[in-house]
Amino acid sequence: MKHLTEPAYIRWTLIIVALLFLGLFLILPLVAVFTEAFRQGAGVFVASITDEETLSAVKLTLLVAAISVPVNVTFGIAAAWAIAKFSFRGKNVLLTLIDLPFAVSPVIAGLIFVLLFGSQGVAAPLLAAWDFKIIFAVPGIVLATTFVTFPFVARELIPVMEAQGRDEEEAAVSLGASGWKTFLRVTLPNVKWGLLYGVILCNARAMGEFGAVSVVSGHIRGMTNTLPLHVEILYNEYQFAAAFAVATLLAALALVTLILKSLIEWKTERQAKLDEEQHYDVTGERAG
Repeated sequence: MKHLTEPAYIRWTLIIVALLFLGLFLILPLVAVFTEAFRQGAGVFVASITDEETLSAVKLTLLVAAISVPVNVTFGIAAAWAIAKFSFRGKNVLLTLIDLPFAVSPVIAGLIFVLLFGSQGVAAPLLAAWDFKIIFAVPGIVLATTFVTFPFVARELIPVMEAQGRDEEEAAVSLGASGWKTFLRVTLPNVKWGLLYGVILCNARAMGEFGAVSVVSGHIRGMTNTLPLHVEILYNEYQFAAAFAVATLLAALALVTLILKSLIEWKTERQAKLDEEQHYDVTGERAG
């Protein structure tokens, strides 16, 4: 069989274009961020990232991620298991709702929360009676972040669970295992890498979310400013060195996310090859 190959000049042209695009839109901005962060020296850099307002923004960002990510993991596992393992009315509606944050602008999502829970919102009388504040407070930031990030885990798990099928779970149930035990001993080990992949993407988006959080936060210094909002405020106040210094924290998060993402992809491919080899070995033994 003759293999189709492109001429060498086409291959090299495509490679050069890809490298130029990568350098222009990824490497160059990343280098610029770190260069500007250290332009006035390491002392200014350290002072900027250890500033009280910066530390407050870091704590709030970590708190929001610590709440929203577990919520989305719980929802994602439940939704993926229901969609992949069962047939029920409304499955397509559930899939559509899961994809809703991808279709709605984060700014519009934040505005919806303001219209619902703001001082003039639909739920304002109830919140006032309970003396509970959502908009321009931490609960609003958590709600907005949870909304824009909840598709990531579910969307990573659904294809993995569908590819896995239901044979192993049905065999476990027929042997007397409970639903919870079946999930822990059979389902979860088979989807662990897809789950971890979704968690990493969800966490990165949660920490870097800007649009929806900007609408509901109120930009209150030291109280409702996450890291992306703090970078914006510093830049608008012409504190460029401090803004880029804080931005390096988000850039470092992006780099760690890319590294972990690549490792998980490599691990997943390796595990798939091992499973395929084991399948062929078992098939060969049966045929023999």
